[in-house]
Amino acid sequence: MKILNSNSRTFDRNLDQILLRRKNKIQSNAVSVDKIIKDVKKNGDKALLRYEKKFNKNLKIIPNSKKITKLISSLDRKVKKAIDQAYKRIYKFHSFQKAKNIKYKDQFNNKLEYKHLPLESVAIYVPGSTVSYPSSVLMNAIPAIVAGVKRIVMINPGYKGKQNPAVLYAARKCKIKEIYSIGGPSAIAAAAYGTKKIKKVNKIVGPGNAFVAAAKKEVFGDVGIEGMTAGPSEVTVVCDKYSNPNWIASDLVGQAEHDPLAQCILISKDKELIYKVKLEIFKQLKELPRRSIATKSIINNGILMHIVSDKKITDVINKIAPEHLELNIKNYKSFIPKINNAGSICLGKYAVMAMTDYNVGSNHILPTNGSSKYSSGISVNEFYKRISYINLSKKGIESLGPSVITLANYEGLAGHARSVKKRIRRK
Repeated sequence: MKILNSNSRTFDRNLDQILLRRKNKIQSNAVSVDKIIKDVKKNGDKALLRYEKKFNKNLKIIPNSKKITKLISSLDRKVKKAIDQAYKRIYKFHSFQKAKNIKYKDQFNNKLEYKHLPLESVAIYVPGSTVSYPSSVLMNAIPAIVAGVKRIVMINPGYKGKQNPAVLYAARKCKIKEIYSIGGPSAIAAAAYGTKKIKKVNKIVGPGNAFVAAAKKEVFGDVGIEGMTAGPSEVTVVCDKYSNPNWIASDLVGQAEHDPLAQCILISKDKELIYKVKLEIFKQLKELPRRSIATKSIINNGILMHIVSDKKITDVINKIAPEHLELNIKNYKSFIPKINNAGSICLGKYAVMAMTDYNVGSNHILPTNGSSKYSSGISVNEFYKRISYINLSKKGIESLGPSVITLANYEGLAGHARSVKKRIRRK
């Protein structure tokens, strides 16, 4: 793993180079999906099924309801209970995010309103095939449910014609009635433009591979997508001499198992702790089922940083803008006001990122690759549109109108000025 020391003159340059190299790798994975999208747009279900046969060995777009029930009945009760608990906690936390409408009346009796209206339909993309994530069903669907979206569609690629029972149970928990066993760019195109079997939606959300991400960007404008980059996962952990090296190493290794492009960063003032964590990481990697993936992530993208001042630590965090940040330090409260860029922040030694992926209540679909500098994770706000309502009184237009006429004429928009002037009472 790369070790950087803030006392070195080349520290900032080296950090920039490492971050840029990973960003370039992610961007170089961007693929052209235009051909697939055009094919589905033109040929509908026929093209969609062709791609499903090719990539997912799937022969049926809409899973049989009896098979869904059978698969759900085969699911371990403990898994069902875990999903039930996660649903309850995620719903509770997101219910506090409900938007408040605004009403305002000024001294001229002009009335202004700002209303939040739920989107009519959304598709949630839940990665599937060889791995499946019931937690991603909950994180995508529950904010939409709280917002009041009436039609929620789940897109989840099966594996050899079968879908994951836990994913199906989570979908049933969320009362999702439309489930499509499709995936990849063709699935995104079907949701965006519709086919005979699939009615198009207003917005598509949810994480996916490079092909899915590229397809979402391609259809954006015809449908909405979430306003962030949800790419390979990241964690930055800040620790001190009181931190447990075993725990810290497990946090880093746990994030690394997601993807070879995942990034795990450790920051500490304590050199001895850094070396203890490094040794512990490679011990734990040997015991990990996904050690091949995690090892590539750790070696290619992992960084251990020795930084001597609190100010420099916060500066580096804001530069990285990590998806997940763990402040595993005693004085974490002093850091909070100075950190502006992070998807979510875990405070204290017990607040571990892995918990936030499941049942704490916060959302795990978060901005990556530095995009937390300008965007946020999935929330209830993602599923609202906002409309302004304006009712002007006679006194209102007569009082404010002359100023509008002045500005409209200044901007060379005589038609605007005229439309206001016609409504003002002649004196």
